[in-house]
Amino acid sequence: MKLIILAAPGAGKGTQAELLSKHYNIPTISTGAILRKNISDGTELGEIAARFINDGKFVPDDVMIQVVTKRIAEDDCKNGFILDGFPRNITQAEALEKSGIEIDAVLTIEVPDETIVERLGGRLECKNCGTSYHKIYNAPQKEGVCDKCGNELVTRADDKPETIRERLNTYHETTEPLKKFYEEKGLLRVAEGQNEIADTTAEVLKALA
Repeated sequence: MKLIILAAPGAGKGTQAELLSKHYNIPTISTGAILRKNISDGTELGEIAARFINDGKFVPDDVMIQVVTKRIAEDDCKNGFILDGFPRNITQAEALEKSGIEIDAVLTIEVPDETIVERLGGRLECKNCGTSYHKIYNAPQKEGVCDKCGNELVTRADDKPETIRERLNTYHETTEPLKKFYEEKGLLRVAEGQNEIADTTAEVLKALA
């Protein structure tokens, strides 16, 4: 199974990619994780990527293609892989196609924007120990206080409603057109995201069957 997963930020894409990786026994390729490792290791690729990221810019498509093709060439990808976070736009999808990498299916996990704003906007994090909570789904025993260390809980800057909506707008403008691109190639599979992770997984497996 050679799979691409598309979903808006906060739709549970990373969680489902991890579960599918175990189910099919194939690796998940997160381009973000690869770039972070290269930057951390001080590789040539990491230095190139860091220059763009530090300036608040996207890493160029040709660099991203190099990252993906190099990773897919490794032995553990012989029986398939899951691409998480790539392609992000039509240009990258076309470049992926030209590189000769064949894809079996493209999965999109559909979750309404309002649900995502509620999910992400409700996340809380301890300033001291980093433990995560959620105002609705995993509330602390005492409001605003970490159960583990008693320190203050805060909303991360990227989880503020206005930031979330900005990220969603970027997704709709840049990445969402990929659904039509892959639908026209007969590769698109649609799963409706559910409140419970296990229920979403059931929908995902049904869509990929």
